[in-house]
Amino acid sequence: MANTPKAGEKTPPKIEFPCDFSLKIVGNAAEDLVEVVCNVLEVHAPGFDATAITWQDSKNGNYRSIRVVIRATGTDQLDALHRDLKATGRIHMVL
Repeated sequence: MANTPKAGEKTPPKIEFPCDFSLKIVGNAAEDLVEVVCNVLEVHAPGFDATAITWQDSKNGNYRSIRVVIRATGTDQLDALHRDLKATGRIHMVL
């Protein structure tokens, strides 16, 4: 019963794959950040709609938040995508 949540813990929602999956990626603000993110996304979610990407800089301009929807095929894909985005050294969060 290792997967049974403890008292007060919520069970994470179950995702049914494949599905459209929304990502919010936060990194250091830079002109090429969207390009860097797109290069990683193309490896893990080929064919994603790069024209639908939106981004916004933080109030002080230190960070850039990028939103994109990919076709998720499974948790292995999402884990590898997260790992490779973080490995760029420029991404702080992937939500």
